[in-house]
Amino acid sequence: MKKNIAIIMGGYSSEYEISLMSGNLVYNTLDKEIYNTYRIHIFENKWVFVNDMEEEFPVDKNNFSVLVNETKIEFDCVFNAIHGSPGEDGYMQAYFELIDMPQTSCSMYQAALTFNKRDLLSALKPYGIKTAESYYLNLGDCIDEDAIVAKVGLPCFVKANRAGSSFGISKVYKKDGLKVAVEKSFKEDSEIIIEQYLDGVEVSVGVILYKGETLVLPITEIVSENDFFDYEAKYLGKSQEITPARISEDYATKVRSAAKKIYENLGMKGFTRSEFIFKNDEPYLLEVNTVPGLTEESILPKQAKEANIPLKDLFGNAIEEALNK
Repeated sequence: MKKNIAIIMGGYSSEYEISLMSGNLVYNTLDKEIYNTYRIHIFENKWVFVNDMEEEFPVDKNNFSVLVNETKIEFDCVFNAIHGSPGEDGYMQAYFELIDMPQTSCSMYQAALTFNKRDLLSALKPYGIKTAESYYLNLGDCIDEDAIVAKVGLPCFVKANRAGSSFGISKVYKKDGLKVAVEKSFKEDSEIIIEQYLDGVEVSVGVILYKGETLVLPITEIVSENDFFDYEAKYLGKSQEITPARISEDYATKVRSAAKKIYENLGMKGFTRSEFIFKNDEPYLLEVNTVPGLTEESILPKQAKEANIPLKDLFGNAIEEALNK
């Protein structure tokens, strides 16, 4: 008997459009002979099932079911394709854990931890994961530009602490540019992380649970046409994403080891994509994404293809792992 799979997409953040693209790719790719698939749009003002005629049917939040023409649809598993809040920060994970619904991403704690860049980097330091020098600001704090420059130097990156896809990020070259960059980041989040600029090769490493084993996917080298790997570079073709990366075997071994260590030590599940920059021949972690992009332009699907894993198998395996755990 075919399983009913809810593919959740949308979300409450600036990333909702990318999430809809990811969710629709999953919907169009999953094997319809094995799964009954349903697109579920999750927005702040509505949770709805959207059928192929774009008709909407409300989701019952008590048990995550849908009533369609007097027929109640219950789900066996949820495929999480929500980037940002509430799909990547722990809220949806907590909800599904409470109603005992299998879902394809990591658990609540891991999602909340990895979504908070400041907390993640602090938690990983005891495991020997290298990170850039950083300075923290919360909304309402005094902006001490001299202290910031003394800690992280120039140029530096100003980032929203809890946002993805390079929303709210600026590269700052001069001290007098800090205030504008901080204000931009505060539009995305009430917490900010200001990081030292690392000048080196940037790579992205996908790690997944595949057929019961932790699998590190082929490494992608990021070469941005813009000043850094911003939204345009990620999604509008303003970058080269080269898989496999043009790095030495020594570099590849080090970054694979770091990505796998992060995945296993944090008790991750599902898909992750970790970003690193090499400095002094060592990989420095930038961030970990637990619901990485799954669009045609996204990195992890390209890495899976390089590893000879068809998208149908990649997505189907995520569901089977969730059902079996």
